[in-house]
Amino acid sequence: MTGAAQVDAASQLPSGWMLALIMTTISLLAHEPWRWIGMFLGRNIDIQSEIFRWVRAVSTALVAALVMRLLIFPAGALQTVPLGVRVLGMAGGLAAFMVGGRHISHGVMVAAVVLVALQLATG
Repeated sequence: MTGAAQVDAASQLPSGWMLALIMTTISLLAHEPWRWIGMFLGRNIDIQSEIFRWVRAVSTALVAALVMRLLIFPAGALQTVPLGVRVLGMAGGLAAFMVGGRHISHGVMVAAVVLVALQLATG
């Protein structure tokens, strides 16, 4: 498909809430079956077992790698955010995670608030 054809095809897509609904539906259809399969296959795994600890270590490493990739090589709108703002957002999120009882939701929320607040403050 040529560049002009891609632009024309993209202009045919809906926008706003309809696009968000379509994207959410597609992502759920691609993601959720694997979660259910994983729950089914893993229902009898002892959480203290060696295999479970290995899976947890691998998933933690993947999340850490993704965070570092977004920090160092941002994509999309995050490219416009200065490195210092991204680093401070990550540091705030990490601090909230550690202080807030190691709940990932605390870290994510604080990191997002710090990132948005600093971006608004710095322009």
